[in-house]
Amino acid sequence: MSGTQTQPEFWSGNKIRETFLRFFEGKGHRRVRSSSLVPHGDPTLLFTNAGMNQFKDVFLGLEKRDYDKATSAQKCVRAGGKHNDLENVGFTKRHHTFFEMLGNFSFGDYYKEEAINYAWELLTSREWFNIDISKLYFTVFGGAELSPGVNVGLDSLSRNAWLKVGAPQERVIALEGDQGIKELFWSMGETGPCGSCSEIHYDMGPEASEQGDTDCKFPCDCGRYVEIWNLVFMQWNRDASGHLTPLPKPSVDTGMGLERIAAVLQGVISNYDTDLFQPLIKRAGHLTNADYSFPNADTRASLRIIADHSRAATFLISDDVLPSNEGRGYVLRKILRRAILHGRLLGRTEPFLHEMVFAVSELMSSAYSELTESAARVSAVVLAEEQRFSHTVAVGTKRFEERYGELRAASVAAVESFIEAREKQAQISLDHSARKYRAENALLALSDQELAIAAEAALGSKFGPELAAYIRANARAWKTFPGEEAFKLYDTYGLPPDFIEDAVRDRGMILDNEGFERAMQEQRAKARASWKGGAKEAANPAYAKIAAQFTTEPCFYFATSAKDARVEAIITRNGSVGELKPGESGEVVLDRTVIYAESGGQVADTGAFYDPSGAQVVAEVTGAYYPVARLVAHRVTAKDTLRVGDRVSIEADAERRARIMRNHSGTHLVHAALRNILGAHVKQAGSLNAPDRLRFDFSHFAHVDAEELRDIEQQVNDEIRYNCQIETNVTSLEDAMASGALAFFGDKYPESNVRVVTMPDPRSPRGFYSKELCGGTHVHRVGDIGVLKIVSEQSVAAGVRRIEAVTGVGALEHYQQRAQLLSQIASKLNVGEDAVLATVEKLSETAKHLEKELEAQKRKDALGQLDDLTAQVQMVKGVKVIAAEVANIDKEGLRQLVDSLRQKLGSGVVALGMPDDGKVALIAGVTKDLTAKVHAGKLIQALAKQVGGSGGGRPDLAEAGGKDTSALKSALQSIPSLLEPLL
Repeated sequence: MSGTQTQPEFWSGNKIRETFLRFFEGKGHRRVRSSSLVPHGDPTLLFTNAGMNQFKDVFLGLEKRDYDKATSAQKCVRAGGKHNDLENVGFTKRHHTFFEMLGNFSFGDYYKEEAINYAWELLTSREWFNIDISKLYFTVFGGAELSPGVNVGLDSLSRNAWLKVGAPQERVIALEGDQGIKELFWSMGETGPCGSCSEIHYDMGPEASEQGDTDCKFPCDCGRYVEIWNLVFMQWNRDASGHLTPLPKPSVDTGMGLERIAAVLQGVISNYDTDLFQPLIKRAGHLTNADYSFPNADTRASLRIIADHSRAATFLISDDVLPSNEGRGYVLRKILRRAILHGRLLGRTEPFLHEMVFAVSELMSSAYSELTESAARVSAVVLAEEQRFSHTVAVGTKRFEERYGELRAASVAAVESFIEAREKQAQISLDHSARKYRAENALLALSDQELAIAAEAALGSKFGPELAAYIRANARAWKTFPGEEAFKLYDTYGLPPDFIEDAVRDRGMILDNEGFERAMQEQRAKARASWKGGAKEAANPAYAKIAAQFTTEPCFYFATSAKDARVEAIITRNGSVGELKPGESGEVVLDRTVIYAESGGQVADTGAFYDPSGAQVVAEVTGAYYPVARLVAHRVTAKDTLRVGDRVSIEADAERRARIMRNHSGTHLVHAALRNILGAHVKQAGSLNAPDRLRFDFSHFAHVDAEELRDIEQQVNDEIRYNCQIETNVTSLEDAMASGALAFFGDKYPESNVRVVTMPDPRSPRGFYSKELCGGTHVHRVGDIGVLKIVSEQSVAAGVRRIEAVTGVGALEHYQQRAQLLSQIASKLNVGEDAVLATVEKLSETAKHLEKELEAQKRKDALGQLDDLTAQVQMVKGVKVIAAEVANIDKEGLRQLVDSLRQKLGSGVVALGMPDDGKVALIAGVTKDLTAKVHAGKLIQALAKQVGGSGGGRPDLAEAGGKDTSALKSALQSIPSLLEPLL
């Protein structure tokens, strides 16, 4: 670019970005597009956090490119790991989770003097940014001992370069010693490339000071002086001993935060007041019915957080990061949930954040075109996360706000009482409202100076200091959110700990972490006690009384029938009764039973009670459960009178039990195979062992592909054919876990007498294929399962997958159904079963070919409309415009038609619309010479609103969809009126 550029009236963020890149292109740099936020091949980084990340191997000499100078605008995220700005975002002027880093890089080409020349020219030249020199300060490394015996002196080369370009001597500041090392010495790691830096700072003026300073001098950390550009000079290679060896080709890596330079050029103090954020803040305000201009610090902070986090979430999801419970996905989920929380603080309880995705796309797609293509997908991901979190946060947040209000009210009341007690001495008289107002004002003070002023306003100069001292003495107690309350939000209401911590901090309070941990330990102790004691306290009083006298002896491990069992108790909705008459239902407790009670994912047995002879059915058993530990309650319907003290014979449905056992044993095999094939990270997250199928939920981060499923199924059936005898033994919990046994999800185990089910395999180094703590019933030998067939695999929650399978007779039935279906398909196709696949593939190819021919014919017909459409040209302020409805064409044909019409017009605007399967499809094209006046993306958005839809795109081509086909005609007719103000 030549030096003829004049300064625009307004430096928009987009203009700044483009100007920076074009400036360095004009200096021979290669413009390189931003890399992904997910660092490629760099396990040391959670997210891309600097412009040089994508050039790391070039700087290290591991990669050679066909250019030695580059410039880029790099998208960055700092919200996890070592570089984490999340907690500060929204409450400061310049912290962000997502930001853009403008940079220029030299890979052994130019060095300090040229880099400083470029920086000076871009910042101060009237042809470029034209920043007032009197507002700038320049720091250089002043020298320090980097490690014992390794000294580096003043960076005189950088200092002299700044003086040479015209920087005033008093504004070139050398920082030495520890400060110099901290601020102005860069290294890629403990070893490797390193060197000094030179930073450029801008004086925002006294009003930017966060400490109220009016005459502070540079350097000062009060917020007045803002770093806008860092020039890093890679000069040495540092070895493990700390020794510095000069690099054969010294390099340059610079970084200028777009958000910061935008604040400078737009004349605002806060990054959030620039055009990079204001459209998003306004959209967030519209969605939450909040006004950013209203002088409420909490409201403004929440809107800033929503705007910032929506940028981060949109870009992360666009780069294929998805919400999850670990790694990058966990950080994304934390960002999303923090934004959702602040929407709720503003009163928006319904999903809204997904709408912000389109606002981000509209604002930033000119620089990042991928946002337009991914907006719908990204919005859907955000909406799903909002819906998932909605239930959790609704109840928990309401309780948090209630408790926060109670704590706040208590502190206000305490200060009110203090004021009231001294009113007479201070010779003032206040009503309740005035006293409360003064108390709240004093509590809101952010500094000692503010507190002193507020206290004096409340009680005068004589007693004000007493009030200030009283508030200071109690401030920590009043601002501490109790740990036990926070744990209740976590344990009872399901709010994640980091979510609670953010909520507490964002309300200006401190979380009692010690109290939280103490409550956590107490809960764990209670849980262990409940494993040992069986939770009698929570039982129905009738069952608690029965359990105190005896327990039910389990005989279901060894048989499905038993005689001479005694009816110990009968419970109905009315409590304990002496008998059940025919037709009545209730719950019956026996002294022993062969009916398996539902637990551990295994469904209960069904069966019947018979009279002692076994000839007559006394009651039908529809299920059983444990109301308290070691006591089985049978759900029954009486067929004859059944009394407490009766003796009965018991029969469980043996065939149904056999099916359940095959499925339960199959579940153990599936669990082991999943861990063998997918990895030891697999953990059970729930199960169902029923007569007709088994269902196994497990933690896993990805879809289980077809090949993995085949391997899992094959391994399970190999074990079934190996046919080892299943072993069960009872031991202590400690010994069981030490032997390698796995514990199931959700089960509680006693310290002793736990049941361990082992499926031996001499081929395994451990001597077994599966070993789990389990109280269920199982087949005697693994081969009794017969065969296991996986019938489905799917996601059931974020990070949780589900496999369903069938075994034995169920598997045979499944195979028979599939074989019958295959036979029917072959019959319909009039081919043999072995030819079905080839025939279907042939039919599919034929269908695709016909579809392509149909599409081609539609496009041909559409292009045949060129002359008719060209004849519909309108002139709007001297510009040719075509706005028309078309039909019988697909979307690709629509794009081709617009391109053809633009070529035919030479210069003009084309907008076409058509009904599309009950919806509306819109497309707009603008010839290159008119895009400065008419932006196709903005035009299409205006049209989309009229048909109940949304869309966007590039300045020269954009697309949209809508729902209201009846509004299509009027929308197209409105185009001239939309264009007139722009031309």
